[in-house]
Amino acid sequence: MSYFTLSSSDKLTLRTLGQLKAAGYQPESVKDELRRNLIARLRAGEPVFPGVYGYEDTVIPDVERALLSRHHINLLGLRGQAKTRIARLMVGLLDEYIPVVEGSELNDDPLQPLSRYAVDLIAEKGDDTPITWLHRDERYTEKLATPDVSVADLIGDADPIKAATLKLPYSDERVIHFGLIPRSHRGIFVINELPDLQARIQVSLFNILQEGDIQIRGFKLRLPLDIQFVFTANPEDYTNRGSIVTPLKDRIDSQILTHYPKSLEIGKRITRQEALVKEGQEIVTINELTEDLIEQIAIEARASEYVDAKSGVSARMTISAFENLISTAERRALLNGETSTYVRLSDLYGVIPAITGKVELVYEGEVEGPYIVAMNLVSKAIKTQFLNYFPDPEKLKKQIKNKANPYQKVQDWFSENHLDLLSDLTEKDYRNRLLTIDGLDEFVEQFQPSAEGDEKLFLMEFVLHGMAEFSLLSKKTLDQGLQFKDLTDSLMAGLDFGEDEDDEEEDDEDFRRR
Repeated sequence: MSYFTLSSSDKLTLRTLGQLKAAGYQPESVKDELRRNLIARLRAGEPVFPGVYGYEDTVIPDVERALLSRHHINLLGLRGQAKTRIARLMVGLLDEYIPVVEGSELNDDPLQPLSRYAVDLIAEKGDDTPITWLHRDERYTEKLATPDVSVADLIGDADPIKAATLKLPYSDERVIHFGLIPRSHRGIFVINELPDLQARIQVSLFNILQEGDIQIRGFKLRLPLDIQFVFTANPEDYTNRGSIVTPLKDRIDSQILTHYPKSLEIGKRITRQEALVKEGQEIVTINELTEDLIEQIAIEARASEYVDAKSGVSARMTISAFENLISTAERRALLNGETSTYVRLSDLYGVIPAITGKVELVYEGEVEGPYIVAMNLVSKAIKTQFLNYFPDPEKLKKQIKNKANPYQKVQDWFSENHLDLLSDLTEKDYRNRLLTIDGLDEFVEQFQPSAEGDEKLFLMEFVLHGMAEFSLLSKKTLDQGLQFKDLTDSLMAGLDFGEDEDDEEEDDEDFRRR
């Protein structure tokens, strides 16, 4: 009887080498184990990498092929593309428990002992050798490559303290203190950001990947390690900080390219899964458009001339931005003593800190400044999504003159009035201020007839922002919110009535930005 047919509870009752043999246990390499469990998942139609979205037809099939081929893997892609998540999920393809010689630091297989300790123990006790069971979570090791990583950290070195304690000469292999890689025997070992690893350290991996053994100083030591290696790398690292040395790259069997979400819907799904907003969402109600706008900001950033495309824009940006959005609305409700609130479009400006810390700017972006670039990205996202809900103002200008302009009534109101939308307005004040604008309610009702209540108010504010992005209104940033007014009056006030330079720049901020 193969031990693979035993349940986890039955396995744990086996406590000696003799009992393990009697149960029919046969050694199996970690790559064969991954392959066997992957085949079982595929045949059962179960997800292999649950929670990883957008890779169903690209990255995941490549990873599955690599595992079926028993390959070492390099996941190559920009930041925030789920490379490490995929590596960690491979643990689910390991058996729940495997037997090891009790007390072994190298996870020795009882039938194929590797370390001197395990060999000597089995020689002494035979079938009475005690065994223990190692859970799959303990068979995963991850190391971030940094310039200070040494060969001793990864492979091992002679330990003078151990030699002195055991009264052994340095020629005795028992004085060796093994590094992370030997201690990952029969498991998965992940090196993140491989190009950051110094070239001489990368060289030390040659023999392990090719022959499965290690070399430590002058010891005549051969340890046929059984390890599934997974590396991650960022293409930017190849030029900025280091590179993967060619012979090592040649020994990594499969290099798999990752990518950012290819659609807005996939991006939203990832953000919903990762964002830590459970408590905030008990107070805050959001809508689909808000989530679309958050993802659109990332799309605009990845295409922006101010953002370094080589660095990429991590999915962590949209996750942090979504969390900030919820917190912006939550804070407003708490300040106003309200038990619930509906998200507002102006809350979107509360995500600026999540953007400025997540994008790498090129020279032109540094000149503009991270805050201006972030504001610009929010504006572009609003402008793009606006066209999915309301008519394109630019196309209307090209139509025949006698055709009614649906925006005209709202513009006419602003020719004699202005609107201040402060960040912390109560729900009542927010509603009253939007409802004072002639034609705005009817405009939303005309083009989004199904919108009601809070959603309708949200779209009413959305119209104001969209009109500002298309230069139908002026939008000015105040210390505590936003001000909307007639664009022509705003420009004329700055040009003709002696406003100082700073005020003039604030009045037509949106005009300059475009």
